Amino acid sequence: MTRPAHRGMTEQAADAAVDQACRALRLPTMRSRFVEIADAAERQQLTYRGFLAELLMAECDDRDRRRSERRIRAAGFPREKWLTDFDYDANPAINPATINTLATCAWVRAGQPLCLIGDSGTGKSHLLIALGAAAAMAGHRVRYTLAAKLVNELVEAADEKILTKTIARYGRVDLLCIDELGYMELDRRGAELLFQVLTEREETNSVAIASNDSFSGWTKTFTDPRLYAAIVDRLTFSGNIIETGSDSYRLAHTRAARATA
Repeated sequence: MTRPAHRGMTEQAADAAVDQACRALRLPTMRSRFVEIADAAERQQLTYRGFLAELLMAECDDRDRRRSERRIRAAGFPREKWLTDFDYDANPAINPATINTLATCAWVRAGQPLCLIGDSGTGKSHLLIALGAAAAMAGHRVRYTLAAKLVNELVEAADEKILTKTIARYGRVDLLCIDELGYMELDRRGAELLFQVLTEREETNSVAIASNDSFSGWTKTFTDPRLYAAIVDRLTFSGNIIETGSDSYRLAHTRAARATA
């Protein structure tokens, strides 16, 4: 037998009213989980306040999760990488305590830069993406791009007379992740445009870069000495520098797999 609900409503009518109200108020989690949480509250003999708190917390938690997922998608990461997946045993050059400190995102809130320097296969891109994802999960606006792609976009924007708008768009995000910096030589115009983006963000919003070359080797990428010095200064002042070493654990993993086979 159906028990009467508040003000003479049957439980079926009450459930329908809650469903309609949640639709109108755009509370999808409360709508989908109301019956489940109500039944659990009845079994646990929760007070009305306790039941309401459980219901509202479920909506808030799910809303936070959806926001985080949207920020991750908006960042434009090429693939999923998480700090929990990083193999510190395979790359002892990287200190887990340092990465755990960076994962708190205090450096992002302070607008500090981060440089990940090391040879291919040493985990630079993994850490860049994973730390960017951690920042997005913490509520920061993040954008990932390849250095060459960013420079090409800036050159096209300059040609189309929308450079100021494009630089401002990159300036608004809390963390800009630039991968593969130093892989190719930039002409003076491209280097100057990249410098404008870095200047826009200086000491305000963070920049994180991954490079397969040491700072001294960047003279091949930034051939103008003054631009080279200015860009290195922007990326190192009050910044965090992590050297991932020269031993490719990706190559070591491939060799080990072949040996096992």
